[in-house]
Amino acid sequence: MSAHAPHARPDTGIDPARVQALLQRERARYEAAHPRSRALAGRAADHLMFGVPLHWMSDWGTPFALQMAQARGARLTDVDGHERVDFCLGDTGAMFGHSPAPVAQALARQAERGLTTMLAGEDAAVVAQGLAERFGLPQWQFAMTASDANRFVLRWLRAATGRSVLLVFNGCYHGTVDDVFVDLIDGRPVQRPSLLGQVQDLLPHTRVVEFNDLAALETALAPGDVACVLAEPVMTNIGMVLPEPGFWEAAQRLIHRHGSLLVMDETHTLSSGPGGYARAHGIHADAVVVGKALGGGMPCAAYGFSAELAARAVAAKRQAPAGHSGIGTTLTANALAMAAMRATLEHLLRPEVFAPMHARAERLAGLLRGAFARQGVPWCVTQVGARTEFQFCPRPPRHGSAAGAAMDPALEHALHLYLLNRGLLITPFHNMMLVCPDTRDEDLQALADTLEAAVATLRAPA
Repeated sequence: MSAHAPHARPDTGIDPARVQALLQRERARYEAAHPRSRALAGRAADHLMFGVPLHWMSDWGTPFALQMAQARGARLTDVDGHERVDFCLGDTGAMFGHSPAPVAQALARQAERGLTTMLAGEDAAVVAQGLAERFGLPQWQFAMTASDANRFVLRWLRAATGRSVLLVFNGCYHGTVDDVFVDLIDGRPVQRPSLLGQVQDLLPHTRVVEFNDLAALETALAPGDVACVLAEPVMTNIGMVLPEPGFWEAAQRLIHRHGSLLVMDETHTLSSGPGGYARAHGIHADAVVVGKALGGGMPCAAYGFSAELAARAVAAKRQAPAGHSGIGTTLTANALAMAAMRATLEHLLRPEVFAPMHARAERLAGLLRGAFARQGVPWCVTQVGARTEFQFCPRPPRHGSAAGAAMDPALEHALHLYLLNRGLLITPFHNMMLVCPDTRDEDLQALADTLEAAVATLRAPA
């Protein structure tokens, strides 16, 4: 079972009927408070599918899409004038806050000098050097999104190794890369049915095992046909799943023993520090992907290779026939994106910026644990760097199936909408909260207090 397959409702300690009643009340409250959002959403529906520019933007559980007017730091204001403390932060894209000054200034300067030329410049060399210093990998290339970066890395590694199989962990998140949409359901690999328009059978070239299961990992690697293991060092998009002590140390040995390569997708776990989770915890990857927050909110991503892997990738390109490699897009590494990445590296991707973010995330985790304990609900709280997650299970899950089984979409929507109606925004897809340099201590207390009030409302005697 995975979070993407039907499963029984977990034992959350909350009556489902109370959840539905709260949802109805909160939707009515939202409708009354957002007349301009309603009007704009109605106008947008004339020409936007689902009424929004990206269908994910309708996933907040609101009766109609919330319409933003502006965002700065840890706060955003909607078109009805309501200000909210933002713990979603663009699902990590604005991890350093909305419109951080160094990035905004760099973008304004570069906009006067050109937006895109499909040519290299000084910023590219500076950014690549900065990434090499932080992540410990010497060779880099760029993309517009982390999804593209993951897609390109898979092409490079399949070409470099001559192997076709990809290995991922059940419930993984690597953007919109088709190859990764394979789940384990009752122990069997199944192409995810929600993947729209996929005409190719993914199963011959994608193998999937549970996170933290070393025996399954070794069995999957044993045929000797796996080009790479693509993984987040901590699973982040099915709730949160931490690596067990010693898992990555042993996994690295297995991967390399079978001639495969390890790719760390740090797109979300960049919240762990300037070099991501892997660098902070001694994981030595052959390749790293990083996106979203790398440009302070601008669309951009990067991927780095070890010297040995880079040499193999370059050789594969030079030995291939002339023509399009299937890697890269016209706007990749455009001048505006490079300026944003340089500003982020020089001013934000620094230890002194992360330290207070980590301290506040740790404080938030403690406040939430106290709130849930007082309300008597069997929910756990996990924190990695600046990210905090609560899940509807008593202990942090050890793999994707367990994390998926702990999800309750109706309860998530009810809690998220309760918070939104009271000036607090968290990630809509699950229960992730992110702090940025502009998050205040009083914001943490407000979030914990409001969430506790929501749980108390749900637990109150009928």
